[in-house]
Amino acid sequence: MNLMKVDGYQAKIEYDEETDLFRGEILGISGGADFYGSTPDELRHEFKKSLEVFLEVCKEQGIEPRKQYSGKFNLRIPPELHEKLAMTAEVQGKSLNTLAQEALQRSVAA
Repeated sequence: MNLMKVDGYQAKIEYDEETDLFRGEILGISGGADFYGSTPDELRHEFKKSLEVFLEVCKEQGIEPRKQYSGKFNLRIPPELHEKLAMTAEVQGKSLNTLAQEALQRSVAA
C-alpha cells in the first residue's frame, strides 16, 4: 500500500488514470478529505493544504478530527477456521483473542 504521512496523519495514495494525477485520501478521520498532485512534492503540498482545511472545519464545527475506535470489532469466519484457531490457541496456551491480536499485529507490521 502506498502511504504518505504528514503531521501525524496518513493518506492512501493511488494513481487516478482518469485525471492522470495521483490521488490521496486521508485515513482515520471523521469525514472525507482527498487531494491530487502530479508529483510527490505537489501531492505532499496538497495533502498539507487539504489537512489544514479539514482541521479548520472540524474546529469550527466542534468535531473531533480523528475517528474514535473502541478496540472491538466482529469478525465472521467459517466455523471450521474458528475451530482450528481455537485449538491452535489452546495448544499455545493463549486465548483466541490473544492469538488473533498477534496475527493482526504481524499483518500491520509487515
